[in-house]
Amino acid sequence: MIIGVMSDSHDNMEAIRRAVEFFNSEGVELVVHAGDIISPFTIRAFRELACPIKAVTGNNDGDFLSLRKLFDGKGEISSFFISLEMSGVKIAVNHGHYPDVLEALITSGKYDVVICGHTHEQVNKKMGSTLVVNPGETCGYLTGKRSVAVLDLREIRAEIIEI
Repeated sequence: MIIGVMSDSHDNMEAIRRAVEFFNSEGVELVVHAGDIISPFTIRAFRELACPIKAVTGNNDGDFLSLRKLFDGKGEISSFFISLEMSGVKIAVNHGHYPDVLEALITSGKYDVVICGHTHEQVNKKMGSTLVVNPGETCGYLTGKRSVAVLDLREIRAEIIEI
């Protein structure tokens, strides 16, 4: 199974559309968003995904109820954390704005993959037995780089791609 990973889209509709087009062209089976979607109006662009989406809120996602309502039928959004098991791989998704929580997820030994965001910095490395993936920022506001990741669950490896 191949999963698309994104974070910190921060209302950048052009960047979201590029990410959606990229994920559709790659044939990903699920997109995971690690938070800071921001405004509910951005869900229009996510509805163009050819697959479902699962997301967590970030520290800038204020209108959770509207985000949840608009995600209905396309996927789901949870408050700050989701735990998934897909193809036998255990995945934790957390925005990462509470560093102690993120560290606990990584060092717990419970998860094969921890997906996060918040820092807008790309991370793709093994920490102990856990692969940690921060795709960087989809919006490109802080680094000037719009990026997403593709996670291959068969090999438990990720690739970060600029879009």
